[in-house]
Amino acid sequence: MAKQEDVFKTIVAHAKEYGFVFQSSEIYDGLSAVYDYGQNGVELKNNIKRYWWEAMTMLHDNIVGIDSAIFMHPTIWKASGHVDAFNDPLIDNKDSKKRYRADVLIEDEIAKFDEKINKEVAKAAKRFGESFDEEMFRKTNPRVMEHIAKRDELHRRYSEAMNANDLAALKQVILDYEIVDPISGTRNWTDVRQFNLMFKTEMGSTADGAMEVYLRPETAQGIFVNYLNVQKTGRMRIPFGIAQIGKAFRNEIVARQFIFRMREFEQMEMQFFVRPGEELKWFDSWRQTRMRWHKALGLGDEKYRFHDHEKLAHYANAATDIEFQMPFGFKEVEGIHSRTNFDLSQHEKFSGKKIQYFDQEIGESYVPYVIETSIGVDRMFLSVLCSCYEAQNLENGESRVVLHFPAPIAPVKCAVLPLVKKDGLPEKAREIQHRLRFDMTCQYDEKDSIGKRYRRQDAIGTPYCVTVDHQTLEDNTVTLRERDSMEQRRVSIDELEKILIENVSLNSLLKKLL
Repeated sequence: MAKQEDVFKTIVAHAKEYGFVFQSSEIYDGLSAVYDYGQNGVELKNNIKRYWWEAMTMLHDNIVGIDSAIFMHPTIWKASGHVDAFNDPLIDNKDSKKRYRADVLIEDEIAKFDEKINKEVAKAAKRFGESFDEEMFRKTNPRVMEHIAKRDELHRRYSEAMNANDLAALKQVILDYEIVDPISGTRNWTDVRQFNLMFKTEMGSTADGAMEVYLRPETAQGIFVNYLNVQKTGRMRIPFGIAQIGKAFRNEIVARQFIFRMREFEQMEMQFFVRPGEELKWFDSWRQTRMRWHKALGLGDEKYRFHDHEKLAHYANAATDIEFQMPFGFKEVEGIHSRTNFDLSQHEKFSGKKIQYFDQEIGESYVPYVIETSIGVDRMFLSVLCSCYEAQNLENGESRVVLHFPAPIAPVKCAVLPLVKKDGLPEKAREIQHRLRFDMTCQYDEKDSIGKRYRRQDAIGTPYCVTVDHQTLEDNTVTLRERDSMEQRRVSIDELEKILIENVSLNSLLKKLL
């Protein structure tokens, strides 16, 4: 575990050093759990968003996009349940004076049991080699069985307390399992209480006339309140979806693990409107569709898993998470939820406006049911960054750090490098770069030795480098270097553009989804 934490710290340091992510307001000592994306980070982030957007709106005839405002009428958040129920269970340690989410403390304790189990399994696998039967070992080894029993009992009590919203039971779990404050090491806890996560502000020109409004804690409600506008103006027929990418804000008390949990973050959400009674069929369909989208990136199928919810939100009748294996364990990157007709019915009730769809096929009007797919842009960014980072020791005794980004979402697709800064090579390299930049993000670099320049491009994940040398001036060919294999080959400048586009175009990724 310590090794994985060290790897994560190294990745975070790399993200800053190479212009991916900076601490917000760093020259003023920073702002906790708020981050800025640097020059390479913003390109990677935009490419991830473009991959999602085009997969949703271009590959589906019945999905369109909107961009709703961050400020919304405050009654919307009353209708959605956020004013009354958007809370985290918090607990304070009286010695350290630090505040924690009670559910996170318990989940970390569950993770410790999982870690003990995995260590026993790993030791046995090493001891028995190819003849090792992991499933049988888990069922028969006394130590593993003991750990599993304790973990399952803790998980049962935790689930019951969360489902019942029983704050006293949550505290009792923390006390019974002797969960300590990671800073003070003591178990001197306060009672658990609820804390609303929404940011408040005021809208209006005078203090007396100001309206209290909220920064939206999710982007979904902007879709729901525009459902009728989109359905009517777009002449949409059920089933159809509305997609949106936008910022959301939550006053997270326990914000940690770099950009995994932030106070200002970005979501990619799609709400898919269906006929009542068909929602679970569509839920399963979107569950599979979204997993295909993730796996098409080629980050490793084994790094993904579904986690079905035991505790359902008040609006849902089915929910699952797509979890990705981060350096700190499997964590949620996307949620797929069957939200029933809760949201639209609530807005119909609170607004007094009829929000129904007349289904010509069955001759009935109804409030549609909704399937939601919701993915965190920042979490997706982090999963890509962590899975693509590698520190390599090469055969020649050298080493390099490389980011194995899938070429279509890499921040820089190609770097054009003159071998030396004379003899007309820089001019020829510039000519090639200017030709390529209409189709891809392309860098020019002439500083330092060619080896050091290759290493710089490896460190930001550039899939291809083009080297212009003296032979280029003679036969119009260049050296094309591939990032992962480091193989080099001579190609004609006339063919270069076609070769690169075939490999770095987002279309090559989207076609995997069909």
